[in-house]
Amino acid sequence: MIIKKLEVGPIMANCYILGCEETNEAVVIDPGDEADKILMELAKSELKVKYLINTHGHFDHVGANKRMKEATNAVLAIHPGDEPMLGELSRSASMFGLAAENSPPPDLLLNHGDEVSFGKITLRVIHTPGHSRGGICLYTQGHLFAGDTLFAGSIGRTDLPGGDYDTLISNIKEKLLDLPEDTVVYTGHGPETSIGNEKRMNPFIR
Repeated sequence: MIIKKLEVGPIMANCYILGCEETNEAVVIDPGDEADKILMELAKSELKVKYLINTHGHFDHVGANKRMKEATNAVLAIHPGDEPMLGELSRSASMFGLAAENSPPPDLLLNHGDEVSFGKITLRVIHTPGHSRGGICLYTQGHLFAGDTLFAGSIGRTDLPGGDYDTLISNIKEKLLDLPEDTVVYTGHGPETSIGNEKRMNPFIR
């Protein structure tokens, strides 16, 4: 699997491009901003986007949805819990003194246990609310794309609307920590980590 990480926007959110080496089909996880930068990387790698997947609905992770959808006509997907947020991006970004375009509505609603396939690769949806109501992680063997659920040594903030600390902690412990310890965790901000590292070192879940 091809994995490319791009830091986008003023809040430096991580956007991930995943590609199937055999078919050149791809997904873009969390196109938060800088659509031109994402599209340039896709063109350079000769990848065709099948899905645009939002791990949650905060503007710094979905702000380029509109331009990416227009440019690729890919299927836009999000959990139903965060679907209402897509039409409020301009307002929510303005609360932080920033700007974002409202997103078009999703083409696909993802629920816990659903699978998304591109080329020879399948991602399994893990619903992990707590940072937001509709937060999800995406898992394929050896790789977890965690959005803002879990960070290296930390967890997603829970003080925004729809956040809840106890819910987030229980979802991490019950749904993520049973994954193999060598699973690489690709976070929504900051560096990668692993399930094993977080089980041993993360003060929130140790």
